[in-house]
Amino acid sequence: MQRRDVVILGSTGSIGTQALDLVRANPDRFRVVGLTAGGSNPDLFARQVEEFGPAVHGLGEQASVDAAAHPCDVVLNGITGAVGLRPTLAALDAGSTLALANKESLIMGGPLVLDRAAPGQLVPVDSEHSAIAQCLRGGARDEVRRLVLTASGGPFRGRTREQLADVSVADALAHPTWAMGPVITINSATLVNKGLEVIEAHLLFGVPFDAIEVVVHPTSVVHSMVEFHDGSTLVQASPPTMMIPIALGLAWPDRVPDAAASVDWSRPETWEFLPLDDEAFPAVALAREAGDLGGTAPCVYNAANEVAVDAFRSGNLPFVRIVDVVAEVLRSHDVPSEQDLSLDDVLGADAWAREEALRVIARTT
Repeated sequence: MQRRDVVILGSTGSIGTQALDLVRANPDRFRVVGLTAGGSNPDLFARQVEEFGPAVHGLGEQASVDAAAHPCDVVLNGITGAVGLRPTLAALDAGSTLALANKESLIMGGPLVLDRAAPGQLVPVDSEHSAIAQCLRGGARDEVRRLVLTASGGPFRGRTREQLADVSVADALAHPTWAMGPVITINSATLVNKGLEVIEAHLLFGVPFDAIEVVVHPTSVVHSMVEFHDGSTLVQASPPTMMIPIALGLAWPDRVPDAAASVDWSRPETWEFLPLDDEAFPAVALAREAGDLGGTAPCVYNAANEVAVDAFRSGNLPFVRIVDVVAEVLRSHDVPSEQDLSLDDVLGADAWAREEALRVIARTT
């Protein structure tokens, strides 16, 4: 395989640092030509720039937009949050393969992002969607009956809504199987992350919402499944790690040998699957509602959640109110009737949702 030039956006975050580990282990396959970060860890970023010597590098959103447009083979968008949208569009417009870990940009942009993407240009890096993409190699798209996304259930699996009333930020950050950044970890605790992934799966694979199921799988060994219309189900399994989907994102459609450890089949292993508790964790059902509304509704869902999570982390909102705020903002949003969204439409809806979420939170507190 010819060595690929890669740009890594969000290089100091969880996805970015693991991607750089992969590059270190495979210098014959990947060369870093661009690095950007948000600026929360400038010392680490400076060390990364010194080590890899990228042609372009910088801190902040505009730096990521510029780097995403730099000539390369693959752009890995590992940014967290809505600020990843403009870099996503820049990478697609530049014609590079986009390894997308920033699900928020696809959720926000929806058709705007998909219309910019050429066939095969967009490669998912979320473990669930990477798993689905791998399983889809085993059959034709018109043979698919449904997609099954797995969720660990987070740190509060099995609790009722009443039992979630007094959980702390530290409680929410104690994920049982995954080591991630704070925002995505809290999103996993509320299951908002899984709601976003339902919308993402719909957009990436063109499968209707009623053919996308979520099941709770506490050990996170099965990353997702595809059921075909003959009754067979293909499963993608590996120990909980992002190294495999990151490697596939950078090398797609090829695999990187020894990207991560495989399941040890010589040891006893139990796979448990449980139904989702929509009463205690309504975020997935609410995401389906946003997805069915379409237009700017998914953007509003994401933006309101980002504000609510910030309020929870700062002690200004109870955990159980995070999704309540998202629901209130979503249901007060007038979805534009026009079908063709512009970037201004998306950014305007994002700004409105953030302001409305702050108003809702102020009334709550």
